[in-house]
Amino acid sequence: MKELLLEHFKQYNNRHALFTYDDKILLTVSGGVDSMVMLALFIEAGYNVGVAHCNFSLRGAESDEDEATVKKAAEQYGVPFYNKRFDTLAEMERTGESMEMAARRLRYEWFEQISREHGYTAIAIAHHIDDSIETFFINLLRGTGLRGLTGITRQRGNIIRPLLFAERKEIHEYAVANKITFREDSSNLSKKYLRNKIRLGLIPMVKEISSRFTPIMRGNIYRLTDAQRFIEAGIEKIKTEVLIRGAIDKIIVNKIDKDFPTEFVIYSILSSEYGFKGDTVDELYKSLKAGNSGKKFYSKEYVACIDREDIAIAPITDDDNCETLVERNQLRSYCSNAVLYYEHTDIDNISDYNTPEEIAYLDEAKLVYPLKLRRWQDGDTFIPFGMCGRKKVSDYLTDKKVSVVEKRRQFVLLSGNDIVWIVGRRIDDRYRISERTENILKITKQIL
Repeated sequence: MKELLLEHFKQYNNRHALFTYDDKILLTVSGGVDSMVMLALFIEAGYNVGVAHCNFSLRGAESDEDEATVKKAAEQYGVPFYNKRFDTLAEMERTGESMEMAARRLRYEWFEQISREHGYTAIAIAHHIDDSIETFFINLLRGTGLRGLTGITRQRGNIIRPLLFAERKEIHEYAVANKITFREDSSNLSKKYLRNKIRLGLIPMVKEISSRFTPIMRGNIYRLTDAQRFIEAGIEKIKTEVLIRGAIDKIIVNKIDKDFPTEFVIYSILSSEYGFKGDTVDELYKSLKAGNSGKKFYSKEYVACIDREDIAIAPITDDDNCETLVERNQLRSYCSNAVLYYEHTDIDNISDYNTPEEIAYLDEAKLVYPLKLRRWQDGDTFIPFGMCGRKKVSDYLTDKKVSVVEKRRQFVLLSGNDIVWIVGRRIDDRYRISERTENILKITKQIL
């Protein structure tokens, strides 16, 4: 077992040229079986490595024991150990991010910092093929294009994933056979998270149908990845013919070959170059076909405008209020660095009204569609939940000690001329749920 997995590790990374013996590689080690085996394989193969461990202070004593386990292993192997404790909950409160997004951003920023300061040329993450397959299903269920079905990327910049050839079962067996100490994360058994629902529920059922599920899915992902690379190369060629760059970029739509799927080409350019999401591009293309010249659509940093038969794209200016309309049947919309998910539900389906700030419950009967989503403006007022009098949005944000950067990202949701939600912060008292409420609009904000 030891020789087999180690040999496959060497072969995989030689075949894809992920790193050489001249590289200095930072291993990100959580203490779980995957990363502890990754550390052992790198040591066994004789590479120059260091170990980085993040303690997110989310699981109390468990987090501290993970840290101690990784530190002890690094000391035994005689390699540099870097550790950092994060106040993840405070960071979530500061930015409005979900726990997953905040932790991901914090750790990758720190990994890059260590690499710069200590000369590491690659950062190794211990994802394996089962992680990639789970990502395939997560994206499939959420809705995705071909890129989302390619699983986890083997390499992106200096980030490498040298265990993508291996199955979770192989890694676990290697750890047991070679007496490698590792920690079990109790959160991996919770079906609260979509990934765990897929791992613990969906995939075992599919494996009952197909005993060769994992190798079949591995082959599917490899082929989909090749197809995506082929398409990306084609799109790059098309860009040289239809995308004019300048102070304002422009897609000349009638230059797209009529044999090509026009909407897909437009989506590929807008998503890869400017960060537009699929449903936003869907609405943009409908407006383009309808001849709605002048209509605007927004990504995180860019605005795309229908310009007769073409599409003009420019960075969002500070004086652009980024206003978009939200129809009653709309499932989501985007504002700055966040996505809003809309769900219409019955009052009987709500059991807990003590929601976090990123969730809003609004009385559906009081709303006038389409709703308007835009940046807040000087002079905006609302009646904060639990209060009677009006308050300026500017004063509310100041009282909440919102930073200048976050103020620029602050959006408001309006029904008619009324602000119904300071997005991610507080609803208007007039639109709260009452004893007469029957139907509810639930809105969830998630940082991108």
